[in-house]
Amino acid sequence: MSRLLSIIIPAYNEGKRIARSLEEILRFVSSLGYPCEVIVIDDGSTDPTGEIVKGFIEEYRAGGHELRLLTNNPNRGKGHSVRRGVAAARGEVILFTDADLSSPITEAPKLIDPIVEGLADVTFGSRALNRKLIGVRQSLVRDFGGRVFNLFMRTITGLKFKDTQCGFKAFRREGALPVFLAQRIERFGFDPEVLYIANKRGLRLLEVPVVWNHSEDSKVSYLRDSIKMFTDLIYIRLNDLGGRYNNTPTDPPSEGQPAESATKQS
Repeated sequence: MSRLLSIIIPAYNEGKRIARSLEEILRFVSSLGYPCEVIVIDDGSTDPTGEIVKGFIEEYRAGGHELRLLTNNPNRGKGHSVRRGVAAARGEVILFTDADLSSPITEAPKLIDPIVEGLADVTFGSRALNRKLIGVRQSLVRDFGGRVFNLFMRTITGLKFKDTQCGFKAFRREGALPVFLAQRIERFGFDPEVLYIANKRGLRLLEVPVVWNHSEDSKVSYLRDSIKMFTDLIYIRLNDLGGRYNNTPTDPPSEGQPAESATKQS
C-alpha cells in the first residue's frame, strides 16, 4: 500500500479556528515519516476561512506535504463537501475530520492502522464505546437526542453501531470511491448513509473508541438539523428500496451540480 494519507476537512465559516487546526495537523503529519495531503473544502464560507487556508500552503509544502483548497459556491453541505474531497483525494487511506478537531488528530492512528494492516476497509470514531474518553461533554439535551437518533438509526437501517455521527472516519480509497459516488445525502445525515452503503457493498466496518470533546461552536442546529437527520434515515431506506445504491455513477457531481437525490437537500 502506498504510504500516502489524505486528510479531508469540510469547513464552513471556520475562520476563528481553522489556523489552529491546520497547525495541529501539520505537527501530526510531520511525525508520520511519509507524505500526506490535506484537502480543505470551503463550503461557501462568508468569513476568511479560504484565505487563512491559503496562507498555510507554503508551510505545508516546506514540510514535504501538500495542502489544497477546494471551494463550494454556494454552500452545499458537509456531506457534499466530504464527497468532493474524497473524489479529489489521491491517498490510499482517506481520513476525514471535523474542522474543530473535536477528536484530536493524534487519535488518527486508531483509524488508519487497522486499514493499513488489512483488518478493515472503513473505520470510524465512536463516542459511545468508551464514554470515559469524552473530555468536554455536550449538554444533556444533545446527549439524549444523540441516543434517540442512534436508536432510530439502528432500527431503520439495521446497522448495529453505537455512534455513526462522530466526524472522524477513515476509508481505504479503493473501497471508498464507489461508496461516495453512490451517496445521495448532502448534509449532516450523510454519515449513516455512507456506512449503510459500505456495509451493503460488503466492506469491513470497524467502530473505534476515540477521545472526543464537544465544541460550543458546533455548526449543527439542534432542532432543524436533528429533524432533517431523522428524515434522512427514512430516505436511506427508500433510496435502497429504489435501487439507488445498486449502481455507481461513473463521475462525481461537479461543484455546481447537486447529486441525484430522493429528497431536496436544504
